[in-house]
Amino acid sequence: MSTASVTQIYRYPVKSMMGETLREADIGGIGIPGDRGWAVRDEQRGGIRGGKKIPQLMTLTAQSGATAPLITAPDGDSALASAEGINDWLSDKLNHPVTLWPLLPAEQLDHYRRGAPDTEDFEQELRSVFGRLPDEPLPDLSGFEELLEFESPPGTYFDAFPISIMSQQSLNTMNQLEGESQFDVRRFRPNLLVDIPDTDHPFPEQAWVGKTLSIGSVMLKIDTTCPRCAMTTHGFDDLPQDAQIMRKLVANSEGNLGIYASVVQAGSVTAGDSVSVM
Repeated sequence: MSTASVTQIYRYPVKSMMGETLREADIGGIGIPGDRGWAVRDEQRGGIRGGKKIPQLMTLTAQSGATAPLITAPDGDSALASAEGINDWLSDKLNHPVTLWPLLPAEQLDHYRRGAPDTEDFEQELRSVFGRLPDEPLPDLSGFEELLEFESPPGTYFDAFPISIMSQQSLNTMNQLEGESQFDVRRFRPNLLVDIPDTDHPFPEQAWVGKTLSIGSVMLKIDTTCPRCAMTTHGFDDLPQDAQIMRKLVANSEGNLGIYASVVQAGSVTAGDSVSVM
């Protein structure tokens, strides 16, 4: 019987920007060091923001540097995250007033609180964030209650859990559906892309929820499936904007793709490592 294995490792130095591929990575309590280590604050409506609210972020690329990430815009211009004038530079590239922030201590709760919603209608706001039509069910957010108040768990900039995992088989399942939608891994931004051969399950990593994975010297607890949002439908790089991404996710996988994990034992992983399910 073939064993599941890690095929790609990804890090995203600035929340919602394109990231980088790693051959190996350390994983600690809050994930891969430097992953979502910086984020932008919306100076118009307040709050830390990602691609859900500022989709232009997804057109930029961030690469780790010795002291701060290097951010590159689609026009080829680049700047260090720590550079003087970075806020004006980034606001110009995004055509939206923002400031760029490294992680702040978890105790600074106001920094992590959500900014003003686009509408006072709570259900309408959720439908906008998750890209759901009026006749489509909203995702089950039990277990995510903290994120109704905060953009991310205080002290972090990841959406909910420190590690996200996706299988190539789940992408293959979605790409085999009728239509021209491109279920490209770049839309979903996992930390670990895994291969799970010899399975008939259309979304095989979902069967790991509630279990523990051993990968390299790391142990991960699989907490839940990953409810997908409107960010996955935005166009960037060579991927077109495509609302059908969400229509197909809702119709075929209850709007979920991939899984979230928390870290039980810190260590390191390398591309090619086998995945043991415990």
